[in-house]
Amino acid sequence: MIFMSLPFPPSMNTYWRNFRGRTVISKAGREFKAAVADYVVEYRVPKLGESKLRISMVLFPRDKRKIDIDNRIKSVLDALQDAGVFDDDFQVDELSIVRGKTIKGGAIRVIIEEISSSSSNENPPTGDS
Repeated sequence: MIFMSLPFPPSMNTYWRNFRGRTVISKAGREFKAAVADYVVEYRVPKLGESKLRISMVLFPRDKRKIDIDNRIKSVLDALQDAGVFDDDFQVDELSIVRGKTIKGGAIRVIIEEISSSSSNENPPTGDS
């Protein structure tokens, strides 16, 4: 199990920008990815390769403004993938995010667990009550 305390991630609404007709990662997106990569190196986060994963996140907003917490997930997954923690975010079979308390500057806590393919829910819902 891996525990990480990362900086507050950018919203996907601000992650991408158009520059001279091309879509590029914004300055905020590049800074977040660099901070995640530095964290992975500094804390020697293990590489999980192709394992199936369960990822839980707690988003700690930086202030009382209303935010969509689901809008922060993709930037975190992309940064972790680019930092080499896992090969592809396709590996994430279970994902949860909850809102934590407001803290100065904001943050996100990430817990990553390897799971066996047999432990993920392979039976689709039937609609039966």
